[in-house]
Amino acid sequence: MPGLENKVAVITGAAQGIGRAIAERFINDGARVIVADIQADKVQDCAQALGGDTIAVACDVGDKSQVDALVHQAVERFGRLDVMVANAAILRTAEILDLEESDFDAVVRVNLKGVFLSGQAAARQMVIQDGGGSIINMSSIQATITNPNLLSYAVCKGGIRQLTVAMALSLATRGVRVNAIAPGSIATDMVRQLMVDDGVRRQIMSRTPMGRLGEPSEIASVAAFLASDEASYITGETIAADGGRLGLNYTVPVAD
Repeated sequence: MPGLENKVAVITGAAQGIGRAIAERFINDGARVIVADIQADKVQDCAQALGGDTIAVACDVGDKSQVDALVHQAVERFGRLDVMVANAAILRTAEILDLEESDFDAVVRVNLKGVFLSGQAAARQMVIQDGGGSIINMSSIQATITNPNLLSYAVCKGGIRQLTVAMALSLATRGVRVNAIAPGSIATDMVRQLMVDDGVRRQIMSRTPMGRLGEPSEIASVAAFLASDEASYITGETIAADGGRLGLNYTVPVAD
């Protein structure tokens, strides 16, 4: 696969986990990367650790002015923007009867509105430059199947799937491709901590046909493909990287 030499990429939610893994892969493939995250100190540490042409920007993706400034900084520093990875997300767990309105609003603001704002700001730059660009939205298998205590998160991930299609159709003749990735259970720090509990581990493995967690680097590989010219005829798609989970029916406890 051709690398990402000289491509300029912005990655939101890049201070840790999947976002950081994508940043590392892009740098290794020759890209110049702007890592963005609301955790200012942590994203600065990330940029320093990754090295290369990486710069860090503190950004709240739910704030349009901050997202616009993020894209402006990328263009001011590197002259263009080739790839936007809209990865920033938060999680609030509660079932429908217990979910607070404030928690629902907070998740939608970051996980759905933030993806819209990031894609819109990136696209406005990409359509006026030579070569267009690639927008990659981070969805989830929770867009298709979900757990009841992940209501607000799942709603947003489902919205991202449709947002990706609508953006792709709108930008198809403007040189901008828009796709999404839908990870399954990935070995982030949070998931690894959950796996310490044997009951949780068995539950996760029971619904993962490949019998293991995915690695953040495996999601980064999908992002690198979608960002590259190898994916030049792919737009409007959501690619599941889930170890086969979407093909497996859930089981539920049977009452005695």
